Amino acid sequence: MDYTALVLVVTFFLLLVLNVPISFSIGIATMAAMLMSIDFTPAVTTIAQRMAGGLDSFALLAIPFFVLSGMIMGRGGIAKRLINCALALIGSLPGGLALVNVVSCMLFGAISGSAVATTSAIGSFMLPEMKKQGYDENFSAAVTAAASTTGMLIPPSNILIVYAIASGGVSIAALFMAGYLPGIMVGLALMMVCFVHAKRKGYATADRLPMKLVVQQVAAAIPSLFLIFLVIGGIVGGIFTATEAGAIAVVYSLILAVGVYREVKPKQLPDILLKSAETTAIVMLLIGASTAMS
Repeated sequence: MDYTALVLVVTFFLLLVLNVPISFSIGIATMAAMLMSIDFTPAVTTIAQRMAGGLDSFALLAIPFFVLSGMIMGRGGIAKRLINCALALIGSLPGGLALVNVVSCMLFGAISGSAVATTSAIGSFMLPEMKKQGYDENFSAAVTAAASTTGMLIPPSNILIVYAIASGGVSIAALFMAGYLPGIMVGLALMMVCFVHAKRKGYATADRLPMKLVVQQVAAAIPSLFLIFLVIGGIVGGIFTATEAGAIAVVYSLILAVGVYREVKPKQLPDILLKSAETTAIVMLLIGASTAMS
C-alpha cells in the first residue's frame, strides 16, 4: 500500500498545528512524502528544481510590483485621502467609522492588489480612530482584518494572478473582470454586519459634513482612484499585461507620493523597498513550495 499521500497530508497538518509557517509546512511535508519513494539527494534536487521552475514566470513579476505600489501608497498619503473620501460620504451613518473602514479597505485593495498592504495602510489610520470614538478593539481589528481580504477579490489581485498561473493559462484579464462582483458583494455584506452591530452597541456617529467639504474630500481622492481605471482599463483593453500594469502602478504611485502629495521623501524609499521585498519573499516562497507540492 502506498502511504505517500497519507504522509503528505498528516505531516502538513501536524506542522500547521505546531504553528510552523505555512510555506515551511508545505515544503517539509513535500520532502517527507518524496522520501517515501526516492532517496534523499534526488528528492532535494527535485524539490529545488520544482520551486525554481514554479517561480520562473513573467506573470509573477506583477506581484512584487503591486506589493511595492501598495507600500508606496500606504506611506504616501493615498490611504489617508481614501479614508477621508469614505468618511465624507458615509461617516454620518450608524457605525460610520466601521463602514468607512470597510469602504477604505475595498478602495485601497482595489488599488494595491495586496491584503497585507491594505491591512497595514488602513489599519494604522482607522484602528486608533475607532478606539478613540469608543469602538471595541476586538471589533475594530476584526473589521479591518475581514475587510482587507476584499482586495484578494477586487482587481488587481495578487491571488488572482497566482491562480491564473497555477491553473495553466487562465486569462488574468478575465479573472480580474470576474472578481469585481463577488468583491463588492463581500464588502456590502461586511457593511451590513457593521451597521447592525453598531446599532445594537449604540456607537457614536460622526456629524454630517457640509456638501462643499464632501466635494473637496472626494476631489482630493480622485487622483488615487484614477489608478484603478488606469490599471484595469489597460489590462482589459489589451494595452499592457498584468506585469506591465504593476510597473505602471509603481510609477504612478511614486509620482503621487513623491511629486504631488510630497509625503514620501527620497531617503524613505530604501526602507519602503526593503519592506516590500520582505512581503514579496513570503509570497514567493509560498508559491514555490506549493509548486513543489503539486
